[in-house]
Amino acid sequence: MAGKKPLSIALIASHRYPIAEPFAGGLEAHVWHLARALARRGHDVALFAAAGSDLGVEHSLLNVSEFRPSPAAQRDTSMPEPGFMAAHHAYLELMMRLGRDDEFDVIHNHSLHYLPIALARTASAPVLTTLHTPPTPWLESAIDVNAENTRFAAVSEYTARSWSHVARDIEVISNGVDVSLWPAGAGGDDLVWFGRFVPEKGAHLAALAAERAGLGLRLAGPISDRDYFDGEISPLLTDRIRYVGHLDQNELATVVGSSAATLVTPLWDEPYGLVVAESLACGTPVAGFRRGGIPEIVGDDGGVLADSDDVDSLAAAARQAMKLDRRVVRARAESHCAEGVMVDQYLSLYRRLAGRSHLAA
Repeated sequence: MAGKKPLSIALIASHRYPIAEPFAGGLEAHVWHLARALARRGHDVALFAAAGSDLGVEHSLLNVSEFRPSPAAQRDTSMPEPGFMAAHHAYLELMMRLGRDDEFDVIHNHSLHYLPIALARTASAPVLTTLHTPPTPWLESAIDVNAENTRFAAVSEYTARSWSHVARDIEVISNGVDVSLWPAGAGGDDLVWFGRFVPEKGAHLAALAAERAGLGLRLAGPISDRDYFDGEISPLLTDRIRYVGHLDQNELATVVGSSAATLVTPLWDEPYGLVVAESLACGTPVAGFRRGGIPEIVGDDGGVLADSDDVDSLAAAARQAMKLDRRVVRARAESHCAEGVMVDQYLSLYRRLAGRSHLAA
């Protein structure tokens, strides 16, 4: 993009989780890295995100006020739970502001809330929404009434297909990782699993597969569901199957790079699977369930896929995966999962949208 005018870009992220390390999940990590990559290219980035977000000196924050319903409103029988009202008010105020301000060339929505889509027609700049999840009723409803006023991107071909019944002309832009932050490691004897500890991520199946394969396993990530962790994970911990904590990016990259293979165990159709790309960047092959967008990332040389929800199949896949050439695995990440490729694609789409908006003005 050398020689082209810098863009002013508003990124809409989660109202619930801060965009900061250690990340609550893959979506937060994605927005954090995208914001910094855009700023490094010389673009002006403003971010809407939860309190406590790590903005960096090159970003500005799109602040909104906190809404406190009056005592009378709280007594109303239709009063929803406080978290719903807080998110509703935050996105409503944000979209009203983006309708008044004309400082942005493009607005890039990564939230899972319906209002940025429903109110896209009121915004003063074109709105791009990245679809990070399978269809949800709230987003489907917003798209159904306002699809013509926002452009869509999806994080995988699988995700694009899953939304094609309600959204048209979805551009596929795979999430990218900064491969320099996930350096190639020498590997090791143990397996690794990393992600949020919630039932749908299936960490308990990773522990069972490691045990059946006769291999050690390190588990890392935030305990997002304490009941699940205490009931399903803790009883499986041993001297060889260990929880090593919620690590920051550098610590996690060291653990992944020093592992023989990464187990990826979603019990749902994962739209993308950022942990897959991060593992490949470390040269660590993946043994994972064949679900959702995961096969697109792993390809033919990044790992070995197992039958969904099948512990024995996963154990066998782990044994096969750890024999793969780590240099080939790293090369897969550099060619298919690199952040630079993703940023180039987004900037091309931003400029097309901004150009159409200026022509229409």
